[in-house]
Amino acid sequence: MSELPPLNTETIWAILNEEIDDDTVNKLVWDCLGYRYDSERGQWDIKNVAPEWRDDYPEPPNFIESRPPTVKLTRSIPPENKQLLKEQLGFKGYKVGEFGPRQTRRATAANWLLSYMKERST
Repeated sequence: MSELPPLNTETIWAILNEEIDDDTVNKLVWDCLGYRYDSERGQWDIKNVAPEWRDDYPEPPNFIESRPPTVKLTRSIPPENKQLLKEQLGFKGYKVGEFGPRQTRRATAANWLLSYMKERST
């Protein structure tokens, strides 16, 4: 997954502003969770994926299209990091009538990635 954008605040904003496609958003989360695709074997290598993800999702889930893995992603964000989009980036959310489940799930992925970045820097 070397074609992924760097994991930084510019990338988080690009996710929120829908400048990065859904597939790439999924791949960013998958990469951080430890999923690696083994092209020689034609299957996912999950040895670096935490058991709580590996057991429920032996193949990486589509966080944008499916609610259950997004709920799990939300629950895995430490409580002190739940508001990082607002606190760190000043993200005010989407306007009523201008968003749906897809944007909400993208925001969840963005917040999870921001939390992941924060947890790795401390």
